Amino acid sequence: MTDIVECHSEFEYAEKPVTLTWQGQRLEIKAILSQWRTPQGKWFHVQTDDMQTFKLLYDEAADTWHINPL
Repeated sequence: MTDIVECHSEFEYAEKPVTLTWQGQRLEIKAILSQWRTPQGKWFHVQTDDMQTFKLLYDEAADTWHINPL
């Protein structure tokens, strides 16, 4: 199953994730708690409306998202 993240983009792709799909459920992202960039790609630590937290990675080279629950 592919990890799905919808994001807001202006100047470049994946500027601000707004929803993610986890275990078949679409979740709204309430807050971006932190974000950083590594050689692997863009990372986001996010909190959803139902208070779950996730670490998201947008792997720029592969053009794929990875969702990790915390």
